[in-house]
Amino acid sequence: MKSFYHFLMKFRDAKQKDDLTIFANGAYRDHSFPKHSTDYHEISSYLELNGEYLHSMTIFDKAWDIYISETK
Repeated sequence: MKSFYHFLMKFRDAKQKDDLTIFANGAYRDHSFPKHSTDYHEISSYLELNGEYLHSMTIFDKAWDIYISETK
């Protein structure tokens, strides 16, 4: 299973400004992001403490749902 970070990187874009793209761009610039993790709780905890680029944890939850549906 590929990591959540690897999945998220397909949403990076310099021009789009939707929530998922902003999240992906922020995670890319965050050198401490748990890049190899596939664990919801590990990533969620990290973002709650360090995800200032994430406007709402709802965005993470939506991205996680897409990740799970695509990696099944």
